Amino acid sequence: MPLDRRRFLQSTAAGAAAGLLYPRLAVAARMNEGRLLAPQPAHHPAKARSLVFIHLTGGFSHVDTFDYKPKLQQDDRKKVTAETLRDITEQPLLASPFKFAQHGQSGLWISELFPHLARVADELCVIRTLHTDILEHFQAVLAMHTGSATVPMPSIGAWLSYGLGTANPNLPPYVVLCEHLPYAGAQVWDASFLPPAHQGTRLLPGDRPIANLQSRTSNVTLAELEFRMLKDVNESHAAARNNDLALRARIGSFDTARGMMQVGPEVFDLSQEMADTLDLYGVASGDNRSFAWQCLVARRLVERGVRTVELIDTGTSNNWDSHGNMQDHRPKAARVDQAIAGLVRDLKRRGLLEDTLIAIATEFGRSPWDPGQGRNHWHKAFTCLLCGAGVRGGLAYGETDEYGILPIKDPVHVHDYHATILHLLGIDHMRLTYRYAGRDFRLTDVHGNVVQAILS
Repeated sequence: MPLDRRRFLQSTAAGAAAGLLYPRLAVAARMNEGRLLAPQPAHHPAKARSLVFIHLTGGFSHVDTFDYKPKLQQDDRKKVTAETLRDITEQPLLASPFKFAQHGQSGLWISELFPHLARVADELCVIRTLHTDILEHFQAVLAMHTGSATVPMPSIGAWLSYGLGTANPNLPPYVVLCEHLPYAGAQVWDASFLPPAHQGTRLLPGDRPIANLQSRTSNVTLAELEFRMLKDVNESHAAARNNDLALRARIGSFDTARGMMQVGPEVFDLSQEMADTLDLYGVASGDNRSFAWQCLVARRLVERGVRTVELIDTGTSNNWDSHGNMQDHRPKAARVDQAIAGLVRDLKRRGLLEDTLIAIATEFGRSPWDPGQGRNHWHKAFTCLLCGAGVRGGLAYGETDEYGILPIKDPVHVHDYHATILHLLGIDHMRLTYRYAGRDFRLTDVHGNVVQAILS
């Protein structure tokens, strides 16, 4: 049975002297309560302690970015059998308008869209054979975040919070930087049937990422006494309602909110960052909204113990969904290229890349065919990346056919991608389960295999 602070102190033989040991005893009591967000042991030694999940909403094109197809260039406008949103028909192939080149000692093929990422090519693991089950944005975004394309399930960040807890109780274990809502909205960072404490906390890039964050100005001693009294009242209230997880989560959120009032303003204050660091990301003076600013804040959150930081790039219009003209990919790539490369380089020089995993994902790819100058949705072959802790850099894993239509070697389902991410964070995806409505659920459902070949 969980032991609260009051019963813990009362049962201590040296209760009379406990006041002198209050800080240590308070920590022990909180841990003995089984705090929802207390650090939890991993299933096996972890390569990574934190995850930065970068979601490029809308479906960036694999054949225009990281999966070079010379044959596609040669056979421009040749008709092939193609699957569309509604039927199967013949469509003309569309050559990429972007130049490709090999980069780094590894010789990774990367298009001109990502000149900055090309300079960190030897840190990147490019998985070229991702595939998912759904051809529509809403469902595919859900699948990339929750493993389920139909019924909303807990997000990967919520699963990591549930499985591993957090190293810093003053900050949420799962933070989402999201300027514009993606497809499926807040469901992509929801905890669903997991205890509500594990859902993502959305921050809005801008002048006030979190409203009312400034700490109140009052006598510290009085404030502390008021807080302890309120905590005791809340605990008594919750003790009479043991099965109310929403109530327990709300009480826990007060603790986190109080901690954020102390440390939050410093996290978002970039004035102490060196000029060369700001330049590395491309953060301009007075900038508190750009994707570069978000990537730098992600690094500051990770180094302060946040378990999962997600950056959702939806752009300002149309995201990466380039139906009409593939040239639309240019401003989208320019928005994120230097920022993501800066994050990789900054983490590496600070010694943080060795225990931070970066996942760069999209919900699906783009079709290698189109009657115009854009590309349609394509879900049977697309590219996602991993970088950092425990991942082989400079690796192109898997192979698609000569046009980039189907995987022909080492296919990787979204469930496999998730299983690999969990593995790198010390979690066996088959053991991380939660019983709900009479069955055990997990992020990968009844599927998923760790992609062993990409592990360092």
